[in-house]
Amino acid sequence: MPGVQTPTAVAAPETPESTVELSAIGQGLAILGDRWVLLILQRAFLLHVRTFAGWRDELGISESVLASRLKELVAHGIFETAAYRNGRTRYEYRLTDRGLDLWSLLVAIHSWERDWTERPLPPLIHDNCGREAHAYLACGECREGMTARDTRTVRGPLATFARVGLPRQHRRTLASRTDFLGYCPDSMEILGDRWSTSVLAAAFLGAHRFGDFQAELGIAPSVLTDRLRRFVELGVFQLSGGLYRLTDRGLAFFKVFAFLVSWAQRELPAPAGSELTITHRPCGAALAPILLCTACGGTLERREVHFIT
Repeated sequence: MPGVQTPTAVAAPETPESTVELSAIGQGLAILGDRWVLLILQRAFLLHVRTFAGWRDELGISESVLASRLKELVAHGIFETAAYRNGRTRYEYRLTDRGLDLWSLLVAIHSWERDWTERPLPPLIHDNCGREAHAYLACGECREGMTARDTRTVRGPLATFARVGLPRQHRRTLASRTDFLGYCPDSMEILGDRWSTSVLAAAFLGAHRFGDFQAELGIAPSVLTDRLRRFVELGVFQLSGGLYRLTDRGLAFFKVFAFLVSWAQRELPAPAGSELTITHRPCGAALAPILLCTACGGTLERREVHFIT
């Protein structure tokens, strides 16, 4: 059984060979652009699930799919394994510091889903003020609220997503479901596979035409047509005069993109010159995204918030 096998010891996270030449953001998209990965992480944060059986029972995921995702998350240094006794020796998966840094990305996803859909979601409580925290994106330097329109992006000479099209790693195994606690279906549709996530990233970097996306990503025309159609249906893109432009709903997803970029460029090794420099125009500082509480204006820290489940 995958849940009781002795995991291979991981002394330090290593970047898999297949992603080593990608930019840090390309690697981040490859790692996190998968619905099962996001749901596994969501459960680790929301319900403190740590065991193979816990995720299997909570998500109804097949053992083979779960085993492959956990193996990847360990390989990328997001989880580490630890032995414990329950009649016999078993293993649990604990978030590393690298994994714990993803909490703000998950909160940003929750926040966007709450703001732009009508689905009931578990409230996020800011322990410092005791009130529900409607998290909003702010600049870590000047602490002013910000949007995508407040930023300027400069690419390094090798900052391209053209190689994000890695050999197919996963099938689209997750059908639309709404019975997961705290499940964010619209967000998962946007982030739920590597091509969707990459198309959105290219849009934030200025791609508007079909040819722009294709040149940026090296994506097959049929796949690109499908993703663009789905984004128009979701109200993330608006098609006009042959141009795909981000709607207000799509621009608001910059909150999620900002934390993905920040995490990837901080945590993942990448070739020199492949970085993106995102600047907050009003203060001129490099982007260091933070989440603030609408109730008290305080910074939302991982140990100072909790969901009511």
